[in-house]
Amino acid sequence: MQLVVTEKPSVAQAIARVIGADKRKDGYMEGNGYLVSWCVGHLVELAQPDAYSDTWKKWSYESLPMIPEAWQTEIKKIQCKHFTRNMRGFFEGIMRKRRKRSHP
Repeated sequence: MQLVVTEKPSVAQAIARVIGADKRKDGYMEGNGYLVSWCVGHLVELAQPDAYSDTWKKWSYESLPMIPEAWQTEIKKIQCKHFTRNMRGFFEGIMRKRRKRSHP
């Protein structure tokens, strides 16, 4: 069983249709070896400038352009609380339930 998590319900429905997850459940779709669910909004974003350099903590014309050698990402702070408190437990519960069904 593979879990697919999307940004929003409409994307989850489109992916579920393509991969054959056609049974609608409470908060997810299931079928063809897949569970497809969604969050609300992006969970990850590009890191803020100060994550790259102390000189970028305060914006100034002298520090422009701010182009890092390698781009970093971070979990959005607002979504992080939502994800860790609500969605993580939800997804873990789904996967635990599926494992019990597939391993008698």
